[in-house]
Amino acid sequence: MTQTVHRELEIPVEADFDHAPGLLDGAANLELTVEQCNVAYWFRAVAQGTLKGRPSGHTGEQQTPQYMREPGPLREALSLELSYRALDEEAATRVLSHYVAAAPGVAELEFYSTQLIDEARHHQIFRDHLLDLGHPAEGLMDRIRETGKVYQQEILDPIQRFATQIVRDEGDFVGAVVAFAIIIEGVLAASTELSERKWGVLDPVAGEIARGAAIDEIRHLTVGSSYVREHLIRHPEERGHVLDVLRRGRELWETLHDREFVMHRERLFQEGIEPHRAALQDYELFPGRRLIDTTPESRWELAARWNDELADARLVYMGIPEAIDLLRAQAPRIL
Repeated sequence: MTQTVHRELEIPVEADFDHAPGLLDGAANLELTVEQCNVAYWFRAVAQGTLKGRPSGHTGEQQTPQYMREPGPLREALSLELSYRALDEEAATRVLSHYVAAAPGVAELEFYSTQLIDEARHHQIFRDHLLDLGHPAEGLMDRIRETGKVYQQEILDPIQRFATQIVRDEGDFVGAVVAFAIIIEGVLAASTELSERKWGVLDPVAGEIARGAAIDEIRHLTVGSSYVREHLIRHPEERGHVLDVLRRGRELWETLHDREFVMHRERLFQEGIEPHRAALQDYELFPGRRLIDTTPESRWELAARWNDELADARLVYMGIPEAIDLLRAQAPRIL
């Protein structure tokens, strides 16, 4: 009996907070299906696994350093990032309500219901970490909206309209999966992992929050990719349609000019880490490259390269390698 209970509660490695791969590695190499990742999987692997003891995205064992609570460029850089990511996740939650409504079967209904909860939780944890930085709770969401007003108008609103049009107005569920998993979430994966690596040593709480969110994104990306792959195996005649959705997504990204949003935060981050050079002396952003040796521009280019590598791997897996040239280096790099 004990062994049976243990097997039922065993946490899959991809959802294990301490043993799951990084987002880029996991999204590029793991395979999860919509049938596997149902509601029962979510409760076992996520609610009782990734999130166990982390109701606000972290255990509380780590504390936000005092210097992150003091006015200055480092706090401002993280505050901007958290505000924008809170808005990202709010938009994702609202869009995914249409995916749940349009789900063609029980498997899709269950998976996208759990993804909707994931995105709503991300909205909560990014928003709440602003409180850890010392921002007052009263009027917090109003300030987030004011901070990200232009970002919302110029970046998020067009993306939200694009995905909503495909899933709700056009009734194209497979196209909607392509739009969300490949065009929207897929091109943000590299910047999500880079954010985790950037902040982990400076603010361990932010790092822990980002780690949990990244584990969720592995599941979202791999399930979305496998869904498209399986669909094209069953319906090879729809390759052209999938490529057309990817083309539309690329054309959308080409109209979005996010560089200054990113570089403003990255310049603040660069200024903010100067007083911490001694503490960061041996910290490597990735093997062989110290964080203090990077610049806003080099981090932008790193995210671009990682995005391309991840997209290449997933497009080959889905059986549409011809889409590589279509998407390569076309998307904004939201760090």
